Parts: sequence; structure tokens; C-alpha cells
Amino acid sequence: MTEVAQRMGIGPTGVRDLVSAGQLLSVPTPDGPRIPAEQLDGDVLVKHLVPVLTLLKDAGYSSEEALRWLTTPDDTLPGTPLQALHENRATEIKRRAQALGF
Repeated sequence: MTEVAQRMGIGPTGVRDLVSAGQLLSVPTPDGPRIPAEQLDGDVLVKHLVPVLTLLKDAGYSSEEALRWLTTPDDTLPGTPLQALHENRATEIKRRAQALGF
């Protein structure tokens, strides 16, 4: 959490606020909550991550499930959904995330 806070230029409380608001994923580990840095593009959230997280939450996905979905390679993309977001290919990722709710 500290690393993400430093990269974003905000305090740990700001990071916790982003997690609480559903704008950033946190996954529990034996060492405490972990925030995968892959959700950042430099010092900001990956563009279009927040709406995709909202769609996944609406589809009933937990943080762990959402992270697994975002980081699982998909030959039809190619790459992972998170890589596609990094590459500004959000339309297809949003469509797929929305379809999960049906």
C-alpha cells in the first residue's frame, strides 16, 4: 500500500479511500492488504479501470475474482484485460465485463 501511495503522491489514507470507493482493488494476503501496482499507469490509475471495476462488482465479482479476471490471459484479446486497458483498448473490455452480469 505504501508503494502505491508514494507512486500516486498521496498518503495511505488516500489509497484506502480509493479502495473503499471501489476505484482500486485491494486483495488480502497473510501480510495484510496488497494493492497490485498493475492498476497504475505511472502515477495515476489506468484509464477506464474504474468503470470496469464497477461493472465487475455489479456482476458479483469479489476483489480477488475481479483481479483474477483482469490478469488472466485471453487469446481473443490478445493479452489480459488489464493489458488491454493499458493499451487504451477499453471498449471491448467494458463490453466483456458488462456481459458477465447477464
